[in-house]
Amino acid sequence: MSEDLGTVDRAVLNAFQGGFPVVERPFEPAAAALADHGVDIDADELLTRVQDLDDAGVLTRFGALINAEAIGGTATLVATHAPEDSYDEHAEMINAYPEVAHNYEREHPHLNMWFVLSVAEEGRVEEVLAEIEAETGEETYNLPKQQEFHVGAKFPVEGPQTQDIDCSDLGPDVTPTDSQSLTADELDLVLEIQDGLPVTATPYADVADEIDADVGWVLETIKRFNAEGKVRRVGVIPNHYALGYSENGMTVWDVPDEVIDEVGPAIAEFDFVTHCYERPRHDGVWPYNFFAMTHGRSEAESQERIQQVRDRMTDHWDVSEDDWDTLFSTRILKKTGIRLDERARQNTETA
Repeated sequence: MSEDLGTVDRAVLNAFQGGFPVVERPFEPAAAALADHGVDIDADELLTRVQDLDDAGVLTRFGALINAEAIGGTATLVATHAPEDSYDEHAEMINAYPEVAHNYEREHPHLNMWFVLSVAEEGRVEEVLAEIEAETGEETYNLPKQQEFHVGAKFPVEGPQTQDIDCSDLGPDVTPTDSQSLTADELDLVLEIQDGLPVTATPYADVADEIDADVGWVLETIKRFNAEGKVRRVGVIPNHYALGYSENGMTVWDVPDEVIDEVGPAIAEFDFVTHCYERPRHDGVWPYNFFAMTHGRSEAESQERIQQVRDRMTDHWDVSEDDWDTLFSTRILKKTGIRLDERARQNTETA
């Protein structure tokens, strides 16, 4: 689908995978920013193009990318083995758990199924994994995030390089708070925008109408959430498969503990590394403690990017062939996204 995109659509995708204005009529300053970068477009045309990209499946949604962990609850990555002769039945059993948000088949001689568990209360992780082990007869390996070095998930396309456009400073002045919980009104807002904003000329006002709130409060709260990290960014959220990023490689590394704090930021600098974490090892089964997710539009591009990661790794330690691996995803088994309803409600203040 990416080859069908025109120059202006490519400029829009590169510009607004973050930094979209949080003002009552956001398409006007967004179009002006594009015009300042040589892309001749007005607010009405920009709105139409975003609507068309959304309708065509180039976007997964338009709006705020919420940081689920900052909203409440927890999520963790889990690996397990599924026997080849009953793989699909095994997947069905795991996917039946509502706490399983994503599940992928990955290339590995033993740990060939990887899923994300999302729960409102951290103690529920062990309970669900125990239930899964009892049902499947296979051990699970919990790999919670220990350090987050980068979460970007941005996918540039060939065309006008408009990535330096950033309109996130527009809108109301806000002061971040240190509150870890949500108010009842904030809960209503999170649940309303978790699947995206309406693609209209006045998306924030439309959200305000839906939750019976003042549009000024909606603007202030979304912008404050962005400053606090509850919202990672506001903009277009692309469907990376539609943009041609078909190669999904999870590179894993056995990084010496004494250099991991140096390695993490160094690898996070690559714009093609969308996620970068430290996770625990499992003795005798899983020797790797560093995860870097890369995406490529071809096998050759993917391999080139993985080599770039390895080359940078060698600046910090002596990497051998036994110290790393790449697990490519071969099938999406489940992808519902992390649902915030229960997690956000659990983290909401009571009167």
